[in-house]
Amino acid sequence: MENKFGAWSPLLLRIITGIGFIVHGWAKVARGTAGFEKLLIQTGIPMHHLMSIIAPYTEILGGAALLAGLFTRLIAVPLIVTMLTAMFTVNINYGFSSIKTIGLTPSGPLFGPPGYEINLLYIAVLLSLIITGGGKFSADHQFKLKWR
Repeated sequence: MENKFGAWSPLLLRIITGIGFIVHGWAKVARGTAGFEKLLIQTGIPMHHLMSIIAPYTEILGGAALLAGLFTRLIAVPLIVTMLTAMFTVNINYGFSSIKTIGLTPSGPLFGPPGYEINLLYIAVLLSLIITGGGKFSADHQFKLKWR
């Protein structure tokens, strides 16, 4: 028996994941990509200048496509690649947890660098969207796009 609200699941996953990718991508380009390029150099990413442009725009455009549910299955693949790259070059060094309280100040808690938990959550959502597609409330569904 199918749940009558099941059609909403891909929409909810697409909204939060799409917004997350847009915000993370925008943070890399808002003040120029030079700072992000320095991080890529430190982590040994090849073609760091090119990647400092490709990665954030993949996140921004991919996030927008997820929000619209456009080419959902297809766009999930490069977004998974960005998450795997971030996980294995940066976040893996800080353990699993994405929230690490390292101290407390009068203005609130201090947090350490995030671990790879958030990468795995994004990857799980993207894999779910590859399996289910964009859902009933997506451009893919409206245009009857089947990326299988």
